[in-house]
Amino acid sequence: MANPRRLPLNQRLSPLINLLKKPLAIPLLLSFFLFLTWISLRLQHSSHVSSSSSHQKSALKSHPDLKILDDDDIANLVRFDSASLSRVRKDDRGWLLDPIILTRDSQLNGGAASCVSIHVGEIRPGGLRGNHRHHTCNETFVIWGAKTKFRLENHKVEKGFAEVLIGEDEVAVAVSPSGTAHALVNVDPVRSTFFIGCQDSDMQNNSSTSDYKVWKDL
Repeated sequence: MANPRRLPLNQRLSPLINLLKKPLAIPLLLSFFLFLTWISLRLQHSSHVSSSSSHQKSALKSHPDLKILDDDDIANLVRFDSASLSRVRKDDRGWLLDPIILTRDSQLNGGAASCVSIHVGEIRPGGLRGNHRHHTCNETFVIWGAKTKFRLENHKVEKGFAEVLIGEDEVAVAVSPSGTAHALVNVDPVRSTFFIGCQDSDMQNNSSTSDYKVWKDL
């Protein structure tokens, strides 16, 4: 069978040419180019997010406590390197922060809304603070000075709590919502851990609303 005769190019394009001559052609073309632009921007954004995520994972892999860093979100904690320029170190004098503002800016939920009660403390090597649960206050911690284990009750985790290790050169801000147990353990052989605890209600004369010695393994 003979092949059908192919139409000349101008005849094949004539429907498109006729469409472009109509008044609706310009809005259609603009819509088409806007769609192409949106697709291009989405692809660039996806590429940037993927590259950023890969960079973060690469940075984590270089840290000896990869698993611990990955658990920061379930432990309601953010950490900063006190030895470099970061959000808690403004200049060469050292670090300075407002725990309430930094908690809010770091999108940590459940921390103290204000510092109605505040305490500052030291934990010597091998020492423990906390291991209790407050039912009538939210608490925000600032932790620094030594290698420190921070444990936070979290029933979304199989073992019932999240646990992270804070380095001796890091400053950590952590929150413990009302009804959530927490503990700080100094696991450094030499240095002391220092911390600030900020509570949004007065707990000094209200110990009956707290549970103590929550974890038996600490």
